[in-house]
Amino acid sequence: MAAPLKAVDGNADLQALMSDLGTRARAAARVLALAPPEQKNRALDAMERAIRNHAAAILAANAEDVAEARASGNATSSFIDRLTLTPARIEGMAEGIAIVRGIADPIGVVTESWQRPNGMTIERVRVPLGVVGVIFESRPNVAADAGVLCLKSGNAVILRGGSDSFRSCRAIHECLVQGLREAALPEAAITLVPTRDRAAVGMMLSGLNGAIDVIVPRGGKSLVARVEQEARVPVFAHLEGVNHVYVDGSADLAMAKSIVLNAKMRRTGVCGAAETLLVDRAAAGNNLKPLVEMLLDAGCEVRGDDAVQNADARVKPASEDDWDTEYLDAIIAAKVVDGVDGAIAHIQSHGSHHTDAIVSADEAAAKKFLSEVDSAIVLHNASTQFADGGEFGFGAEIGIATGRFHARGPVGAEQLTSFKYRVHGTGQTRP
Repeated sequence: MAAPLKAVDGNADLQALMSDLGTRARAAARVLALAPPEQKNRALDAMERAIRNHAAAILAANAEDVAEARASGNATSSFIDRLTLTPARIEGMAEGIAIVRGIADPIGVVTESWQRPNGMTIERVRVPLGVVGVIFESRPNVAADAGVLCLKSGNAVILRGGSDSFRSCRAIHECLVQGLREAALPEAAITLVPTRDRAAVGMMLSGLNGAIDVIVPRGGKSLVARVEQEARVPVFAHLEGVNHVYVDGSADLAMAKSIVLNAKMRRTGVCGAAETLLVDRAAAGNNLKPLVEMLLDAGCEVRGDDAVQNADARVKPASEDDWDTEYLDAIIAAKVVDGVDGAIAHIQSHGSHHTDAIVSADEAAAKKFLSEVDSAIVLHNASTQFADGGEFGFGAEIGIATGRFHARGPVGAEQLTSFKYRVHGTGQTRP
């Protein structure tokens, strides 16, 4: 189903290719901005069917990517997990498209309206951003998530996937293009950069001569750092997930064990995985040892402070760097803190403003934690692995924005819009 790898000979050829992609995407964005909801939904329906109908081809392409990654000798188990597609994960992609199709179209929605004393009516209405550039690494499902969310929100998108997931992304992209064709929408509405040449990333960060309106990085710390340093267009920041679970002294131990185990070990390679466990000193005598033993017995390496090391001889000493590390692996840092204030202080010093959770039966402690922890997502008595647009009812996400401007948390279709003002008058002039 997928075309052969495209060769690009020299920087001049790559410049011409990327410039053409930008021009086509900009033209497609103008069409999408005016496309009725029914037409976009027809495309999404066709994409869902194509993903299911071509599941075998997607799996075959992904198997080649995974084999190549394993052969390199550099891929960690968590990296392979992020790269690997399974029938269940492909079905999840299809279900996510169906959910996106079913959500209300955000374009044209009047979010506020008021009348001025002179009789003019002013409306604030949602509009697309334009062309979104998405740069991601190993997870090929991002191609589907980003493509369908941008389509739903009336944006064109240029996708630049990681070299390791190149074949998988092409197979998924072909399904998305099939949906665009069936709905008579421009194929350039969802564009996949057809080369592994890393120079293409720099060209996207330059904005492709004004074609790209916003960049969304979806990957590790080095990618995000490069994007934030080099981008000449706005960026939806997606920093690393140094996520915490704080077990308060009032917490039900059975609930705490269930939440901590899920938050760390359900999928260790996702950005919502917990990386640090904080335990209230007031109940450490009762809670610390069972929590640490549970993690160790589940195959998780625990790196702890003195109190945590004393709880189990298998615990390794934690260094200062461990409190700031996104492991994306079966490793967790653990520390005993002085109540909710101690937990909040630790998170303020070491967190990445991504996702943090408190397990507590004390409503006052929970309220304080939810109010004072400055993260995009804060949870009470729930796993950090719910940091996912699908779990928020968005169908999919283009990333978890950890900045403070425009969008924060899971970036779904609504967050991929801006607004403009429509003013209705009856001949008013300004004195």
